[in-house]
Amino acid sequence: MGTKGRAIIGLDVNELLKLLNKAFADEWLAYYQYWVGAKVAKGPMKDAIIAELVQHATEELGHATLVSNRIIQLGGTPLTTPKDWFDWTNCGYDPPNEPFVRILLEQNIKAEQCAIGVYDQLMKLTEGKDPITYNMALTIMEQEVEHEEDLQALLEDLDLMISPPR
Repeated sequence: MGTKGRAIIGLDVNELLKLLNKAFADEWLAYYQYWVGAKVAKGPMKDAIIAELVQHATEELGHATLVSNRIIQLGGTPLTTPKDWFDWTNCGYDPPNEPFVRILLEQNIKAEQCAIGVYDQLMKLTEGKDPITYNMALTIMEQEVEHEEDLQALLEDLDLMISPPR
């Protein structure tokens, strides 16, 4: 990273790098959770849910790219070993062992809600201190909120399909 780019940050860069690596781990695990979930999904509305999971997987991979680029800009190194993702993650990983679409949706809603919390924390930490990380976190937060909304809408549709109102 350029010395001026690092000098303008008004907080502990090493601490920020730790938080960004934790978010990086979350994004890779989210990518994989969505990707595998799309492969194993079963049940009503499967095709619509698979399409949403695939789209979200692609976006989570994009988030990992944004976060890793920021880590490198700050002079850090993104986690280089997938096994480290489990040690660093904020949000954990729910393997899609039960392929029923309702369970997949619930797992991913929970993960999105955690991600929203992670990026909210990053935004609060960097607001007025690191505009580049703040804007990156805001961009990702917007998509995470949209993901939560998309998944909750699919879950509502699924519930109406299974138990229509009388």
